[in-house]
Amino acid sequence: MNNVKEYINQHQQRFIDELIELLKIPSVSADSTYKKEVLRTANEVEKRLLEAGCEQVEICETPGYPIVYGEKIIDPNLPTVLVYGHYDVQPPDPINLWDSPAFEPVIKKTKIHPEGAIFARGACDDKGQMYMHVKALELMTKTNQLPCNIKFMIEGEEEVGSESLGWFLERNQKRLENDVILISDTGMISKDVPSITTGLRGLSYVEVEITGPNRDLHSGLYGGAVANPLNILSKMIASLQDENNKITIPGFYDKVEELTPKERAKMAEAPFDLDDYKDHIKIPDIHGEKGYTTNERNSIRPTLDVNGMWGGYIGEGAKTVLPSKAYAKISMRLVPNQDWKEITELFQKHFESIAPKGVHVKVKPHHGGQAYVTPIDGIEYQAADNAFQETFGKSAIPQRSGGSIPIVSMFEHYLSSKTILMGFGLNTDAIHSPNEHFGIWNYLKGIETIPFFYKHFTELYLKEKN
Repeated sequence: MNNVKEYINQHQQRFIDELIELLKIPSVSADSTYKKEVLRTANEVEKRLLEAGCEQVEICETPGYPIVYGEKIIDPNLPTVLVYGHYDVQPPDPINLWDSPAFEPVIKKTKIHPEGAIFARGACDDKGQMYMHVKALELMTKTNQLPCNIKFMIEGEEEVGSESLGWFLERNQKRLENDVILISDTGMISKDVPSITTGLRGLSYVEVEITGPNRDLHSGLYGGAVANPLNILSKMIASLQDENNKITIPGFYDKVEELTPKERAKMAEAPFDLDDYKDHIKIPDIHGEKGYTTNERNSIRPTLDVNGMWGGYIGEGAKTVLPSKAYAKISMRLVPNQDWKEITELFQKHFESIAPKGVHVKVKPHHGGQAYVTPIDGIEYQAADNAFQETFGKSAIPQRSGGSIPIVSMFEHYLSSKTILMGFGLNTDAIHSPNEHFGIWNYLKGIETIPFFYKHFTELYLKEKN
């Protein structure tokens, strides 16, 4: 491809400004008070796709938030790449921990990003990475270098479990036909070590409710005689892991994929500095399942974590109350062969069984998804690796991610398509956390690299076809 860097250099400031405008819209799908802003973001994405060169763009209604569909078909004999992304973002909470307002993007220099990074909710997850693909399309159409057909499917419910996506896929299989699905909602090892995500963990997310007495009680009059739901919930949650941090739910590990020593040794080749890891998140030491390294614990092993816990009085000062109810939100990251619905049932059965007689237990499943492993011997992977070689000057390292993108297995079910995960974020970008950010260098490098994926995938596809 010619003049890729030249085009980016000429339009760099506009690319940054456009992303900043998109980041100003608080498209929080989890909170209904932001509904108008989520819908406004969908309209904005539609506009940007048209400006970038899509010939047909439509805001497709679903039972939930709409999906923005766009396409640029140049020749039915050429391969078709389906780009997936999402325009919704996580809630900004806790707001008081942001150094600058979550929806007032600012550019600040950091140790890792001396050229500057955009700080805003959604900067990396996923508006910034999604918008790389929109600008890559613009680059290819404006310079007459688009080598294949492109379709876009940008949804607004990824952060709440993609609740309407299956509904949409089932009804639009013909329209969404493709030869590969390309996603940038993951990261790479570092700015000088590109990587391709080859594995994603599945997810089971539940909410639990413990009810004791029919109302809040005076802790002096009733304490010690009536089960305290917060005390009980704490003990129940603590019992879910043993002294080796292994999950105690019966049957939880029955289908867990165990990697061979050779596979684990290959994983260990990825550069990793434990001291830097601890220093970045300011922890005195690591913690996790005995017998596994840090990188293994957060990628190839299942986990169980409390994401939130509340009940009773948490206001200023003291209130001696024995609460009627206690709640917790719990997520379980799963590995290949673990079915999220089966794990959810195992959790519910076990959690109900360990409750003492003095309380009632309610388990509410929220959402989930299956784990996914991408083969590294197909033309999809080779095209991505070739693209990284073009722009980074080195091959990418295959890497399993600890995160979950449940829709990847859903794509394979409905569309029979393989997915390639080319992410440009970094572990330090604080996604889902206060002060989320995305390096300007990473953003522009993504726009530079993505066109080479289309180029190499088209070449490999036509070679294989002939």
